[in-house]
Amino acid sequence: MQTIRIKTSSTDPDQVTGTARPRSRRDLPALFAGAATAVGGVGATLALVDSGSPLRGPLTLFFLLAAPASAVAAALRGLDPFARALAAVAGACAVNMLVTQGMLAVHRWSVHGGIAAVTAISALLFLLAAVRPPRDRTPPPPHRRAE
Repeated sequence: MQTIRIKTSSTDPDQVTGTARPRSRRDLPALFAGAATAVGGVGATLALVDSGSPLRGPLTLFFLLAAPASAVAAALRGLDPFARALAAVAGACAVNMLVTQGMLAVHRWSVHGGIAAVTAISALLFLLAAVRPPRDRTPPPPHRRAE
């Protein structure tokens, strides 16, 4: 039997600093993001199918706050984490209030319509953040005039 040796990259931050974190600790943010997505999806589904479950209210509220907040946070990549979280929660509240006021103003309030509108606005914000090119933090070189 032959043994295959795999060389690790020298640019791995754990290798460079000499500190090795367990793999499970590095995977926690992705695990939490996946769990939040699943909980939000279940909440939206329970509300859209008019379920009588006692979890309908809390999970729907989680969806109505988490979906626009994560979309706003994706658009605010340049801020530090605390400012980004604060702006994302404020943006989520603003999106929910604007949807509610708009639907009440035209006398078309419904739970299904509100969830669909918040979902559409959140998806649009995610798409806009995804297609936006990353900003280059270095200043452009000075322009030289031909003499």
